[in-house]
Amino acid sequence: MRVLSGIQPTGRFHWGNYFGAIRQYIALQGNEQAFFFIADLHALTTIRDPKQLLELRIDAALDLLALGLNPAKAALYFQSDVPEVTELTWLLMTVTPLGLLEKCHAYKDKKAKGLPADAGLFTYPVLMAADILLYDSDIVPVGVDQVQHIEVTRDVALKFNHLFGEVFVLPEARVLDDSAKVPGTDGEKMSKSYGNTIDVFEPEKKLRKKIMAIKTDSTPVELPKDPEACSVFTLYKLFATVEQQTALADRYRAGGMGYGEAKQALFEAANASFAPARARREELAADPDKVRDILADGARQARAKGAEVLARASDACGLARWSRAVR
Repeated sequence: MRVLSGIQPTGRFHWGNYFGAIRQYIALQGNEQAFFFIADLHALTTIRDPKQLLELRIDAALDLLALGLNPAKAALYFQSDVPEVTELTWLLMTVTPLGLLEKCHAYKDKKAKGLPADAGLFTYPVLMAADILLYDSDIVPVGVDQVQHIEVTRDVALKFNHLFGEVFVLPEARVLDDSAKVPGTDGEKMSKSYGNTIDVFEPEKKLRKKIMAIKTDSTPVELPKDPEACSVFTLYKLFATVEQQTALADRYRAGGMGYGEAKQALFEAANASFAPARARREELAADPDKVRDILADGARQARAKGAEVLARASDACGLARWSRAVR
């Protein structure tokens, strides 16, 4: 079983990214073959500052490796280091119905809001399809809001296969478990767009400041509180053992505890949980050549498999390498 997943470097990874996706991606890396890419080509649709994009790409690589992605088990690479993906994108675009792209959420949402949408955003799903199909991916772990992209990929692959033969493997979506609800500092879903995130690698002082600023209700200290209705407790459960959760829940229900005490417990649990990853990240950041080698090796693995699939697709539609110049 071949697993593939990508993540955009549009900002530093936060708790929602980690518990909602990254942790589950890493759990799948022990499969027969796994490809994980940093989707920097996709990021060009939103980031126009070249210095910022370069920094975010490097940060994404450091973060993923520090959080447990093992290059001995999975290929990690920049999407832009695999030119085969853009060539395959064009092959797929020639068979992709315009109406299929017009139905995709990102384009429809921008259009509905009267915001400008460029060709990159409009054809984004085709590049995503190329990302998936280029490696004969069997399983693609995605959130519920990304299932449409897998459906589009399958539709495009079926159309290509119908026209040119059985070229592409049809991928299956593996919907990520979203039972680990991750509220932001305002109680809403943690999201960069809401400005309510807590980054995985926040400096300790900034981490504590953000946690202490989490929105809570105005229940007096002396009164009992409902832990299940409190976002601080919801976040605490992500880091704490069952015994620790039970103990803090009892403190909530007994009364006499302010939210500041719960926030302090959350800070200590989160800080301790990510401490090993923080140490690994510092080691990696101090050895950039090692990280470059990991990414280069990942790209070589990706290109080897990608070249095989691209040749299959090119041959099928009449673009076989015939001239001496390109043999």
